[in-house]
Amino acid sequence: MSPSQSLKTSSEKEGAEVTVYEVSLDADEALLRQLGYKQELRRTFTPLELFGVGFGIIGVVPSVASILVYAIPNGGPSAMIWGWAVCTIGLVAISAAIAELGSAMPTSGGLYYWTYSFSSPRYKTIAAWMVGYSNTIGNLAAVASVEWGFSLQLMAAITIATDGAFVPTDGQVYGVYIAALLVHGMICSVGAVKYIARVQPVITALNILLALVVIIALPVATPKELRNTAGYSFGGFDNLSGWPDGFAFLLSFLAPLWAVGAFDSSTHLSEEAKNANVAVPWALMNMTIVACVLGWGVVVAIVFNMGTDLEAILASDIGQPMATILFNSFGKNGTLAVWIVVVLLQFAMGVDMIVVCSRQNYAFSRDGALPLSSVIRRVNATTGTPICAVWFAVFISALLGLLSFAGPAAIGAIFSLVVVGQFTAYSIPICARFLGKNSFKPGPFTLGRAGAPIGLGAVVFMAFTSAVFLFPASPDPSPTTMNYTVAVWGGTLTLAAAYFYMPKYGGRKWFTGPISTIAGFERGGICSAADTEKINDE
Repeated sequence: MSPSQSLKTSSEKEGAEVTVYEVSLDADEALLRQLGYKQELRRTFTPLELFGVGFGIIGVVPSVASILVYAIPNGGPSAMIWGWAVCTIGLVAISAAIAELGSAMPTSGGLYYWTYSFSSPRYKTIAAWMVGYSNTIGNLAAVASVEWGFSLQLMAAITIATDGAFVPTDGQVYGVYIAALLVHGMICSVGAVKYIARVQPVITALNILLALVVIIALPVATPKELRNTAGYSFGGFDNLSGWPDGFAFLLSFLAPLWAVGAFDSSTHLSEEAKNANVAVPWALMNMTIVACVLGWGVVVAIVFNMGTDLEAILASDIGQPMATILFNSFGKNGTLAVWIVVVLLQFAMGVDMIVVCSRQNYAFSRDGALPLSSVIRRVNATTGTPICAVWFAVFISALLGLLSFAGPAAIGAIFSLVVVGQFTAYSIPICARFLGKNSFKPGPFTLGRAGAPIGLGAVVFMAFTSAVFLFPASPDPSPTTMNYTVAVWGGTLTLAAAYFYMPKYGGRKWFTGPISTIAGFERGGICSAADTEKINDE
């Protein structure tokens, strides 16, 4: 594919002049047309900025701060350190498998588009439909969990600043949560995507510097009585969950898998990226590897300097285990100096996550799959952004936040919901890529012969960990401690399947997979509407 392509058409009648229409396309637009779509979004993201969005969503220190409350009870020090190390292998494998697909077909639809392209004709529509819905609920839960983490972190800062005089209620935290969603929705709606892209290198630098501050300064500032030995840090196992030690260790995987699992963030920005088939896999692989290494360093620093009284850390009025650990080492002023940066980066993470989520919503509604698709898919002519998709993400995330009133375990489900929803959506196109009868044409980034074993390993890892995260936090659940991931994720997929098979009005009657936005477009592997209807009627 050359950097610039010209499409020429001509018509000539006897005795008439020849009229030639010439349209110049750059390589990105030409590749997108091969996938069936015309360019509608503005390409503003460079490879570094694309990396910045994904790395900003990962956040490292802010993400560890958000999820530490789910890691400490499930094995304590050794589970935190070795759980992160084990998950790094799985995370890199998943990243590589997704990067190969993203390089071959860089489109905002990503996962469900690939599923449709690689699956057998008989099942491709239902497979793409279910992957799209699982990806949608996973992304919406990601928005909700990031915003919830921001709300708790902001409240922790106020509690520290007031010397514990302020202890927030559930209603106050939810109020901050809604305010954050509204502010982020407005930022993503006013044509600020160009500026969001330009600020990513700064956010990346701040995230790396913050991680280094924790890794270097925390051991220096921690009092001797709170410093842990290498034996305790690497070998100590404190299980506060009630589950057997082995299963508790597996539950600790939620921390690294939620923190680093932003694999499809760059994919959903493919249509806004320059040199997308190179930039997407480059950003994806690098952000995963850098985040895994830095994150492990941060976790090791925390474990060596948090003391051994884990129950006191979890029960602190500050409400955030990491803020409590920093407070014990840095004191009030030092903690506030570090924690304010954590809060600001978590705020930026919320902006990035809504950008990514809205692009997936836009792509899925562009193909008519979501309710109110005709509204959600609209692109504002002035800003060049899918504003309705932004506010759809804000609205559904606001509803997910209501789980907070059912108790800590209920709102905690949005974190595991991210992993389960996304891992389901990642696994199916990877399987279809190798099991379906298709002519996969790799892009510039390819795994070659290693693709099959890496893909198999990634799928097995995702299936196993997803099953683990459907279990409750304790072996004797009650209505307030049950795992609501099962209800929300299972309910979403059940409703999606019912919507697809509904008599007369169901998706099987009208959903034909990815819909080309180019008149007269035909591509091998995508059925026409008539072919799809025939298959569904069989």
